[in-house]
Amino acid sequence: MSVNLTLFGEFLVFFILFCIPIFAFISYKVGKRKSNMPSILAFVGGCLALFPLFGLIFIAVLALRKDLPKNIAYAH
Repeated sequence: MSVNLTLFGEFLVFFILFCIPIFAFISYKVGKRKSNMPSILAFVGGCLALFPLFGLIFIAVLALRKDLPKNIAYAH
């Protein structure tokens, strides 16, 4: 049985292209709670999805950050 490296390369490219919007979406959703600029975090998360390990590390670090304080206006 011969191994077709072209098929493996196509699978790898498909996997990376599949990860980009997923990592960007997760980064945006987590970034809304953690930062004032979630769109920039989504862009960085999408760019780091080209190397999925870096993208996962970015999301993990982002998830471990403190949440932004909630401004609760009390009605008297």
